[in-house]
Amino acid sequence: MPVNIGRRELIAALGTAAAWPFAAQAQRAKAATIGLLGTGSAAAQAQWTAAFVQRMRELGWVEGRNLAIEYRWAEGRTERLNELASDLVRLKVDVIITHNTPGPLAAKQATSTIPIVFATAGDPVGAGIVASLARPGGNVTGLSSQSPDVAGKRLELMREIIPGLQRLAVLADTDNPFVKVDVSQLRQAGAGLGVDVATFEMRRGEDIDPAFQALQSRAQALYVPATPVAFVNRVRINTLALAAHVPTMLGVREYVEAGGLMSYGPNWPHMWRRAGDLVDKILRGDKPSDIPVEQPTEFDLVVNLTTAKALGLTIPDKLLALANAVIE
Repeated sequence: MPVNIGRRELIAALGTAAAWPFAAQAQRAKAATIGLLGTGSAAAQAQWTAAFVQRMRELGWVEGRNLAIEYRWAEGRTERLNELASDLVRLKVDVIITHNTPGPLAAKQATSTIPIVFATAGDPVGAGIVASLARPGGNVTGLSSQSPDVAGKRLELMREIIPGLQRLAVLADTDNPFVKVDVSQLRQAGAGLGVDVATFEMRRGEDIDPAFQALQSRAQALYVPATPVAFVNRVRINTLALAAHVPTMLGVREYVEAGGLMSYGPNWPHMWRRAGDLVDKILRGDKPSDIPVEQPTEFDLVVNLTTAKALGLTIPDKLLALANAVIE
């Protein structure tokens, strides 16, 4: 026997059905607490943090509503990371989001149960952060920022600007596992191109001035890997490089925006957004061990023409045509 449904009842029924998926999603997305372990400062990492928080909002996690974020900043002092990571563990956060190589290593040392997501890490397998990219195992997953041929590509780009490049200095914290891999790949590439690669130590900000005094008369160009201490001191490094008339190749665009000459590397804000997707999966029940580590597929080339002019360098048109961004 047919059942007569009035217009009002029909609209009400359709409205309930349409709202059900959103209600179910809200029910699944119970309140959560994330611990954000930053290797730099809040100000220096503001763009990355904003990208992560925005992506979480798009996925239904709104800070102050169903999401709380506990922020901890190492201010470029990697020796503080273990203490800060332990503090987040004591708070029993649901997930720890961190970055670079020292961040996830400190978080992994602090806990084997709380899920950890790294937004960037140079060589997560070689550094011992995960067992493999396809099957990370344990409680850690994230995004690798390193590609096997990226060091060679950076060297080739430098030779486009300095055709007679024979001596390249590297200013870096050589205790950082990522730096060891990066420098090793750079030396391999340099050996094939006739470029000598010399490393100058920078474990702390206090090491920068002595390093420049040692390298400025021995190098035609300078490469600075993306490490916590370098990022916090990027303006100072670029200022000293410009004063010494030494062109710089940097790991990511944020260094070039601070006055460096050129960078070639992954887009970190994009990686922090993607890390938000991984955190969302974990908060909804996925295990980190089942989420493969992702690798970057796109790299940004950024050139600072203002710095090039100050150094008296001409950037070839073909290189400018390849650039994702040109700062003038």
